[in-house]
Amino acid sequence: MININPKMLPRLDEIEVDLLARRARAEAEGWLGEIEGIDLTLIFLRQKRDQTRRLARVAPIHLGMPGMPTPGEA
Repeated sequence: MININPKMLPRLDEIEVDLLARRARAEAEGWLGEIEGIDLTLIFLRQKRDQTRRLARVAPIHLGMPGMPTPGEA
C-alpha cells in the first residue's frame, strides 16, 4: 500500500477539482464509461486522502534504544 506524504494533501485537492471538471464534461458529452471511471478514481482519491489525514494525526511512538546485554547474559 502506498502512503502519501501529508504535504501532498493540497495536490490531492487539486486533482479532485480537476476530476470533477472532467466528470462534468463527460456527463455533458454522454460518455458513460468515462463517468464510471472518474467516479471510481474519485472514490479511491478520497479514501487515500482520508487515510493520509488520519495517519498525519497519529503521533509517532518513541520506542527508545534497546539495551545492550551484558557479557554472559545472552
